Amino acid sequence: MQRDETCDVLIAGSGAGGLATALTARHHGLSVVVVEKARLFGGSTAFSAGVVWIPGNAHARRQGIADTPEAALRYLEAEVGNRLHRDAAVAFVENAAKALDFFESHSLVRYTLMPTWADYHPAKPGAVDGGRSLLPLPFDGRELGAYFDRLRPPLETMMILGGMMVARDDLPHLFNFTRSFRSFLHVAGLVARYARDRLSYSRGTRVANGNALIARMIRSALDAGIELRAETPLIELIQDEGRILGARVGAGDKIRTIRANKGVVLACGGFPANGDLQRRLYGHVQSGKFHRTLAPDASAGDGIRLAEKAGAVLHDDVHHPAAWTPISLVPQADGRLLPFPHFVDRGKPGYIAVDRRGRRFVNEALSYHDFVPAMIDTCRDDAKIETFLICDHASIRRFGLGAAPPAPLSLAPFLKSGYLTSADNLAELARKLDIDVAGLEMTVAAYNPPARKGEDPAFGKGGDAYQRFNGAVGHAPNPCLAPIEVPPFYAVKLLCGDIGTFAGLRTDGACRVLDRDGCVIEGLSAVGNDMASFMGGTYPGAGITIGPALAFGYLTGRRLAGVA
Repeated sequence: MQRDETCDVLIAGSGAGGLATALTARHHGLSVVVVEKARLFGGSTAFSAGVVWIPGNAHARRQGIADTPEAALRYLEAEVGNRLHRDAAVAFVENAAKALDFFESHSLVRYTLMPTWADYHPAKPGAVDGGRSLLPLPFDGRELGAYFDRLRPPLETMMILGGMMVARDDLPHLFNFTRSFRSFLHVAGLVARYARDRLSYSRGTRVANGNALIARMIRSALDAGIELRAETPLIELIQDEGRILGARVGAGDKIRTIRANKGVVLACGGFPANGDLQRRLYGHVQSGKFHRTLAPDASAGDGIRLAEKAGAVLHDDVHHPAAWTPISLVPQADGRLLPFPHFVDRGKPGYIAVDRRGRRFVNEALSYHDFVPAMIDTCRDDAKIETFLICDHASIRRFGLGAAPPAPLSLAPFLKSGYLTSADNLAELARKLDIDVAGLEMTVAAYNPPARKGEDPAFGKGGDAYQRFNGAVGHAPNPCLAPIEVPPFYAVKLLCGDIGTFAGLRTDGACRVLDRDGCVIEGLSAVGNDMASFMGGTYPGAGITIGPALAFGYLTGRRLAGVA
């Protein structure tokens, strides 16, 4: 039996965009209901690093880093070109820092600046060598009470010891665990906390990265009286004379009609798990090549599909329809193959990526979004898009390789499962990988001599501030380069993946959804990945998805509340 309810704002989706809208609207006095299709809250934000790209933020100003909205806009113009949604871009650069200030002042959201995390293309006009990307502070998951079990955990492959989260700023300590007493104490403290947690919890309660951001937002939402409903999918938008009045939500005997006085906000996470749209928009999938998203299965384009029925338009005129990342597949004891994203290891010294001919094809330290198109291009005449990340024993024990950890943790399970391939010499490694033996030997022979001097004449690895940020701190003369010469040698297979979609609903600069004629569909807004990225399918820097999610959630919540 259906029942009618009423609220001011109905939000579909519980990632950063949806919760940012909810917190802002509630702060300004509106009643808010957040419905989430999945059993767990957090969407793909909970899987992510949680980083935000916020030009001109207060953290940077306090550290003396100069930045302006004008410089950020200049960088976006250089990155995106004529696909830039200028109205939205201007709204973002003028309000992103205000949004972060708001959430840090009126919720539990807390960030720390990564002052040397450069924009991804720092040579372009308006780019900076650090100051725009911030990392969420860890959070004690026990503060969520019963909702800790409703917080979407991170990717299984991104936890260690079966359930311990590792923050981005924990990584240097893991890499230096056997080299630094300070790092040893740091890691020992994490492990001790985790061991204590596992006496009472299914995973560690020290949550970090995007998991920490969502945990902080959930706790803040609960404290503010925002209603959070899991396992409540959006079924249908209610429309009358062109205006969205609310929606039908739920499943089975729990279907409800919720009327939203101020509007419905779509924050369903885009369409990364929608196979039909993948085949339509991803060229390599269209041609039958493998692809695996890192996003949750629930992010299947529900908001976009229902908005299209109400007259909205999917905007797919973008440089890239999704945010690409190379992945490897990690075999599990139960037979599953789980994806691992290669964000960090490619930029470390002593790693190269090769194709089946044994040739390097890209600067390995480029951003993950730039790396995948290079994979696709080098494999364009191959039956599969498969490349290989290769290193030697010295490098894998220092930095790990994909899901395989650095010392002192063991590589044995990853070798036994076949995730890692190892050999005593390069020729044997090539044969095991079914790649050209002579090609790999020649590639490494050409790479090693200049790498010893910190040089990469072929691709310039380590040539800018972003690449060096992903290298090894203190490794000289180039933090991204070292020879590959200490046997045994190791490799992992790289495949195409994504962390979310860039194509999405066409909106105006205020996140109001537009119809086919470019007119506003009254009562309907979109934020997060349901809204087409104003950056036109480019990836200018770390946090360019969640930064706009917070900023446009903030702006949308204020608009719905009538706050200028």
